[in-house]
Amino acid sequence: MRTERNLTRLDRVFARLDREPERPAHLDVPRMSRHRVALLAGTLLFYLAIVWLVVDTSWLVRLDWQVMFFRPYQQWSEIHWFVDYYVVLGQRGPTAVMVAAWLGWRSWRQHTLRPLLTLGASLLLLNITVGAAKIGMGRLGPHYATTIGSNEMGLGGDIFPSGHTANAVVTWGILAYLASTPRARRWLSAVSAVTSLGVGLATVYLGTHWLSDVMLGWTAGLLVLLALPWCEPLITRAETAIFDLRDRWRARRALPTAVKPVEVPVPLKPRTAPQSEPAARSGRAPAYLAPGPHTTRSERTPVTPVGPRRPPHPDRVARGTASAARPLTGG
Repeated sequence: MRTERNLTRLDRVFARLDREPERPAHLDVPRMSRHRVALLAGTLLFYLAIVWLVVDTSWLVRLDWQVMFFRPYQQWSEIHWFVDYYVVLGQRGPTAVMVAAWLGWRSWRQHTLRPLLTLGASLLLLNITVGAAKIGMGRLGPHYATTIGSNEMGLGGDIFPSGHTANAVVTWGILAYLASTPRARRWLSAVSAVTSLGVGLATVYLGTHWLSDVMLGWTAGLLVLLALPWCEPLITRAETAIFDLRDRWRARRALPTAVKPVEVPVPLKPRTAPQSEPAARSGRAPAYLAPGPHTTRSERTPVTPVGPRRPPHPDRVARGTASAARPLTGG
């Protein structure tokens, strides 16, 4: 009696790596529900509150200066090497490459471009919103501060909000946003939250950002993730347009090469001797024909020749007559 072999963990991994025969129908696309809208509104209010506290040079600015004077990179210098490597998880270039590689495999396996298009839309939205806020507020970082206790706003800086922190929230949070099961979404949400929290604290440890910069970076990244469902119709239209373009290109390549039609030469009609206009009108024969009635060859009576066809010869004798004896010569 044969029993089925139990699948090992390695077998399940290789089965997971195989490409699905068609696009799965259970892909969950997040919707802009009332709960998400309320969360988005609350996050936006928190964003504006942080900006107001910094502009007003409130207790949050005083906390920024206290943390800066504490100099964490000197207090815990033994972990400096680890923080230098860990903060790379918030840089836009390396993280975008790693996440795009994973989402590219997801796109190939599930026959859809939605993961890659969603990543592109989120990074575009992040660069526009965070970049505009950085340039608009122009805050200087701790290493370039000029006046103790000031908010350092409007001095041509570009650190408020923290780009590393916001990029970590969006880049790693997009994995939870695109998760296909609720369990995977919960686990990936926890991992992305811990990763982005660590990246933000790493920038404070290194002294490249104020604590308020990191708080605003977390909020800015969360706003991008919460607003992504509004981009889903545009992502769907872009995916449909790309697939239509691919199908037309494949159909154009599959067409056989056009065969040029062979021109069959048309036989030319034999030229007839031109007749002069007066002769045609009068009914007379042309000048080069002898006068008199003329008939065609088929209308003539055949003439049978009489007698032999050979010309007469003096030495020939007609058949049926006796030939005269030839004289003998000699003795």
